[in-house]
Amino acid sequence: MSEVSKHLNEWIDREAQAEAMIPRIGRLYRENNVVTGIYGRQLVNQSAIDILKAHRFARQVDEIELPISETLPLVQALTELNLGAASIDLARLNNKFKNSGGSDLKAFLQTELADVVGKQGQGRAEPQDVVLYGFGRIGRLLARILVGHASSASGLRLRAIVVRKGKGNDLAKRASLLRRDSVHGPFAGSIRVDEENNAIIANGTYIQVIYASNPTEVDYTAYGIDNALVVDNTGIWRDEEGLSQHLQSKGASRVLLTAPGKGDIKNIVYGVNHGDITDDDKLLSAASCTTNAITPVAKLMHDTYGIDHGHVETVHSYTNDQNLIDNFHKGERRGRSAALNMVLTETGAAKAVAKALPELAGKLSGNAIRVPTPDVSMAILNLELDKAPASKEDLNRFLRAESLEGPLHSQVDYIDSAEVVSTDFVGSSAAGVVDGLATIVNGNQAILYVWYDNEFGYSAQVVRVMEHIAQSEPVKYPLI
Repeated sequence: MSEVSKHLNEWIDREAQAEAMIPRIGRLYRENNVVTGIYGRQLVNQSAIDILKAHRFARQVDEIELPISETLPLVQALTELNLGAASIDLARLNNKFKNSGGSDLKAFLQTELADVVGKQGQGRAEPQDVVLYGFGRIGRLLARILVGHASSASGLRLRAIVVRKGKGNDLAKRASLLRRDSVHGPFAGSIRVDEENNAIIANGTYIQVIYASNPTEVDYTAYGIDNALVVDNTGIWRDEEGLSQHLQSKGASRVLLTAPGKGDIKNIVYGVNHGDITDDDKLLSAASCTTNAITPVAKLMHDTYGIDHGHVETVHSYTNDQNLIDNFHKGERRGRSAALNMVLTETGAAKAVAKALPELAGKLSGNAIRVPTPDVSMAILNLELDKAPASKEDLNRFLRAESLEGPLHSQVDYIDSAEVVSTDFVGSSAAGVVDGLATIVNGNQAILYVWYDNEFGYSAQVVRVMEHIAQSEPVKYPLI
């Protein structure tokens, strides 16, 4: 057989295996509330090509492509266990099976998934009504994620969005912005508009569109919404007095702000301090995208090496807060054209780390440079450590291991490709991705370069906080 025929036949065989995997993934999802994925890349409702790309993506973590010839038998075996609700990472589960040295896959799965074997879809949390107050960049990405999770083990149920009514075909335009995105691509599914009832139906999720100028105008119970978690994406109100307006709305019970909170409002970075949330916390903040990118990496470094002090420089994509062309802006330099300039500006993200990680209070300074890219940013952590890493390689081995098996593996990812650029991280669900090749170690000084999708990665972190608030987090396997 020629090399040409060999490679083509191998591809056809792998494509066939991916096609065979699709109905089994769907069955696990719909009948058992089991979400399958590969290092954060969900496999539910994906094409055969997307599934193969996810297997290929695994090489960025494991340094070799994940063989679909190994995951197909794994998925087949999972469908025979009548599982309860769970989130299963096929790459990690496959690695654990191979490292166990055993040969009986079914026996391994019976032991590893003992808590959910035979539970027949049980364990899905009671639905928690969610309202998105504001429908901009973060609001629409949250909607995409919530709609994608609607029939899974996650108990979050998107019921409504609240916006100020615009001129013209407001509802159709809102739906169109959800359907099409210049950065993140088309919506994965079907979107319809119910003009008569002011609603958007996305993949069967009925989303009521409510028009209001401020939170106190809204009565959610009039739409059958009760005990709702209101996610404020506007950033207009960031203190207790302003955010408390949401609690005056009938049917609202808690508020989560997708911006740094002021005063005594807890700024939550999932994976670091989400355990600080209590039932009495009615107003919470999910901090900022940059704080979410910095804090998990900073925690790993501080817990292992100790941070004496440091500086964080953020190279951040421009946002809607800036002007496209030069015009008046209340902020310094932000009035200059975002599409034409690098704009030096301030950021409170470094200091905000201390709200989630108090032991770093006063130890980090920070600045930001806004650059002419629409999404994906980079945080450069220049840290002076109490304990010096043995070498760059030693530090990278530590960070890579934590990204694979550590308690912050959902927040901290790792890559050491010499060819990646910012657009390669669009859609990353990690809070931050350490670029290992860029790591610098000089005695007690360590400089880390951390990529982050400041839109989607942050939105994924917000959803994790929401799931924790609603106590609807699916159990993740394999257990760490």
